[in-house]
Amino acid sequence: MRFMTEQVTIIGGGLAGSEAAWQLAQRGIPVLIKEMRHGKNLTSVHKTDHLAELVCSNSFRGTDETKNAVALLHRELRQLNSLIMKAADENRVPAGGALGISREEFAEYITDAIETHPLITLERGEVTEIPKKGHVIIATGPRTSNKLADAILELTGEERLSFFDAVAPIIAVDSIDMSIAWKQSRYDKGDGSDYINCPMTEEQYNVFVRAIVEAEQAIDHNSEDAQVPFFEGCLPIEVMAERGPETLRFGPMKPKGLTNKHKPDEKPYGVVQLRQDNKLGTLFNMVGFQTKMKWGEQKRLFRTIPGLESAEIERFGVIHKNTFINSPALLDKALRLKSHPHIRFAGQVSGVEGYVESTAMGALCGILTASEIQKSGIIAPPPTTAMGALVTHITGGADAKTFQPMNVNYSLVPPLDEKHKKSDRKPLYGERARNDFSAWSEKI
Repeated sequence: MRFMTEQVTIIGGGLAGSEAAWQLAQRGIPVLIKEMRHGKNLTSVHKTDHLAELVCSNSFRGTDETKNAVALLHRELRQLNSLIMKAADENRVPAGGALGISREEFAEYITDAIETHPLITLERGEVTEIPKKGHVIIATGPRTSNKLADAILELTGEERLSFFDAVAPIIAVDSIDMSIAWKQSRYDKGDGSDYINCPMTEEQYNVFVRAIVEAEQAIDHNSEDAQVPFFEGCLPIEVMAERGPETLRFGPMKPKGLTNKHKPDEKPYGVVQLRQDNKLGTLFNMVGFQTKMKWGEQKRLFRTIPGLESAEIERFGVIHKNTFINSPALLDKALRLKSHPHIRFAGQVSGVEGYVESTAMGALCGILTASEIQKSGIIAPPPTTAMGALVTHITGGADAKTFQPMNVNYSLVPPLDEKHKKSDRKPLYGERARNDFSAWSEKI
C-alpha cells in the first residue's frame, strides 16, 4: 500500500462518515474525522458517543436480492470490504427476511475499528465552519447542528435543508405477555419466529387508532418550522392515523401472513410487531411505530396493546429534524459540490434515505476522493448497479424541483434490454447488477 500525505477531513462520524474514512484509510490516505458528540454532549436521539450509532430502526432491511434492491446494496458493500457491513454481519440478530442488528455492539465494533486505525484521527467537537481548502466530505446525517446547517445553506444557496423524522420505542422483552403475543415472521420468513406479534380485534384496533389521533404530542410544527415537512418514509404513527382509520392496518399493523398460534381460527384485524433489537434478545423495538407523542402518552397508550399491558419501555419514541441538500441541483456525478468541488456530500445529508444507502454514499465518497488524490480515474459504478442507480438518482436522475430522499429500489435502475414478465424482472435486474458491479469493482 502506498501511503499518501494529503489528509481528508470528514465532518460527521455516523455510518457514512465512518465508512468513507475506512475506504480512504484502506487505500493509504490519512483521515481526520470530526464528530460533535462526545461524553455527555449528545443529541436528542443519540444515547452514546459511539460512532455510527443507530438511532431509529435496528434493521438494514431485506436480504433477498430477488425482491429487494437494498439486498444488492448489501452485496456491493461487502465486495468493497465495507466496515459497516462487516460490523452488521458480526452483530446480527434474528429478523426474519431482514438484516437485524444489535445496535450497541454494532456501534462499539465500528468505534473500536476507527479509533485503532493508524491512518484515522478522531477529533471530538462541533464543527461550525467548512474548510475552504483540502478534500472535505460532509457526512453529518440526521442531526446536523444548526451552525453547520447554516454554513451549508450559505455554501449551497439553499433556503431549507430540514424535514422531520421520528424514532420508535424499544420494549423489554420479559415485560411482554407471551400468553397473548406470539412469535412468527410474516409468511414464516427467516426461521419463522423472528418477530413478536400482538393481535387486535376490529374493536380494539378502532379504539387504538382513535386514541393515537387524540394523544398529546411532544412536538408539532411551530411557527419557525411551519414549512418543514415530515419524511414520507418514516412517518409518525399519528400522522399515518390522521390519514384515515385503515392506514395503519395497511401499513405497520397489517395482519397479512400471520396466524395467531393462541387462536388459529381467529384472524387478527391488526397486528403490532416487535423486532429484536440487541444480541441478547432482551430488547425489542416496535416496528413502524415512530412517534411524536409525549412519553407519558406513549406509556399509557402502548400499554393498551394486547400483550403489552405491562410493557416496560426502555427507550421512548422521539421526533427530530433531519437534514439534506437538493443534491440533483447541487452535486456532480462524483458527489462533489458543483460550486466548491473540493467538498463532497455523503449519507443522509446527500439526499438518500436509509442506513444502507447512507453507508453506500459514504463508501463511494471515500473511493472517489481516493481516486482523485491518487489520480486513478475511477468513476461511480454504472446505473445498472444498486449503488450506481442511487448516485445517478441523487445527482440528476431525480427532479430537483420535487426532490425528497429515497431508499434504493428497482425503479431507479434502467430497464432491461428486452421485455420480460414482471415476476422475472427483479431477478434479472439483480443478475445484471452483480455482473456490472463486479466488473467495476475489479478496477478500484
